[in-house]
Amino acid sequence: MKDAKQIKKIIEKSYTDIAKSSSDCCCSNKKAQRQSNEMGYSENEMNQVPDGSNLGLGCGNPVAIASLKPGEAVLDLGSGAGFDAFLAVHKVGKKGRVIGVDMTDEMLKKARENAKKGGFGNVEFRKGDIEDLPLEDKEVDVVISNCVINLAPNKEKVFRETYRVLKPGGRLMVSDVVLTKPLPEEVKNDDELLSGCVAGAILKQDYIKLLEKVGFAGITIHKEVPGFLKDYTASITFSAVKQFKA
Repeated sequence: MKDAKQIKKIIEKSYTDIAKSSSDCCCSNKKAQRQSNEMGYSENEMNQVPDGSNLGLGCGNPVAIASLKPGEAVLDLGSGAGFDAFLAVHKVGKKGRVIGVDMTDEMLKKARENAKKGGFGNVEFRKGDIEDLPLEDKEVDVVISNCVINLAPNKEKVFRETYRVLKPGGRLMVSDVVLTKPLPEEVKNDDELLSGCVAGAILKQDYIKLLEKVGFAGITIHKEVPGFLKDYTASITFSAVKQFKA
């Protein structure tokens, strides 16, 4: 059984390799756009972002249900090359701001280059672990994430950190992979399936219980479809709210 440090090293190496191997070539963009279209992104959305920011790595479209408003502050967990962060910028406008957090230097480099290409002055990308976010308490109105939380060894810490940085009444909007039944041991120990958003996933009911445990309310699953391993996984898009309390 791998420990948390080993898991994070495997994931960081995998996504570093993806960032290095991805390019702005036409064939790469077309493949990413086709995958993103299947996940629920519109052609208009995909045309709003700089070339090279959509790597087709998600499992849904959390921005579509975010109901983002002009002037809001948004955090994107595991922001990658910046795809969802840039879509969020369009929704919050010049008076809003977007913060992307990623632990992979190569992804951060791509995201910052893409922000410069797109002329986005109100988006920033910070290096950090989503289990220990580099943000102040109650700093953002909305947290979005796309197929990233399943990769974290300690999902409860992710949800506690997310709850901490959200303002009271703030919203969590996530697309992620969950299990519909326990995985065989050989799948759990597969490095490729770990970075492929399968081996690190937990049962759907346990995922929901963790959200409730840290204090989230109004948990609503907006979409659920079979995942990569159809007999074991599902991709869900859900929302939740940080309750108003002291």
